[in-house]
Formats: sequence, C-alpha cells, structure tokens
Amino acid sequence: MTQNTVDITVEGYGVVTAREGERLVLALERGGVDILHRCGGQARCTTCRVSFQEGEPDRMTVAEYTKLEEKGLLGQARLSCQIECEDSMALTPLQTVKLTGLEPGKAPADHIEPEPEWTTRPGASTEG
Repeated sequence: MTQNTVDITVEGYGVVTAREGERLVLALERGGVDILHRCGGQARCTTCRVSFQEGEPDRMTVAEYTKLEEKGLLGQARLSCQIECEDSMALTPLQTVKLTGLEPGKAPADHIEPEPEWTTRPGASTEG
C-alpha cells in the first residue's frame, strides 16, 4: 500500500511535500523549515505554532485545544505537533529556530502524542 503525498505551501519556504497523515511538525522539518519545537511534540508548549492561510483542519486534539486556550492562542494559531498533513494546506510558521535563536527540543515521535482525543476547532466549518 503506497501512501499519498500532499503539498503544503509554507510562507517563506515554498512547497513542502509530505505524506498524507504525517505529523506536520516532522514534515516541515524534513522539508527544510526550521520550525521550533521544545517539548518533544507533546502539546506541552506552543513553540511549534503555525497560522493557516488555507486548508486548516477542522479537527484538533483536546491536548492542542487545552494548551492554546491556556496560552490565549485559541483561534489564532495551531500546534504543528498536533496536526496531520492534508492536501491544500497553506501556512506560516510563527516561531523558527532562526527567528528565536532557540534550540529545538528532542525530536517528536512519528505519531501524535499524547494519544489523540479529537474535538472540533472553534470556527470550524463543521461546528454547530
């Protein structure tokens, strides 16, 4: 079984080709984007945040929702460690290694952690 690839347009970096369902933070790194991540992809911080111009997924993990709400970022940013790649995404990385001068933390796992419990993001087309 071959996995489909999707193209993600990243502001300032061009197009990154990813595997459908791949963690966005990993696809960005592999594609040459120096996305910052400090907590190992566990939704314990917000350093890997991105903003979407198009293709923002309607679903989000409860861990992402909780962390964004806690930091006052809900509806303004998403955590790339909690997003699976889909076709037609266009986004801007909000914190990069170069921009912040910080070193990334340990590499995130191939699968979303903690074990994803899904909810609908505020403003999603499927909400209400």
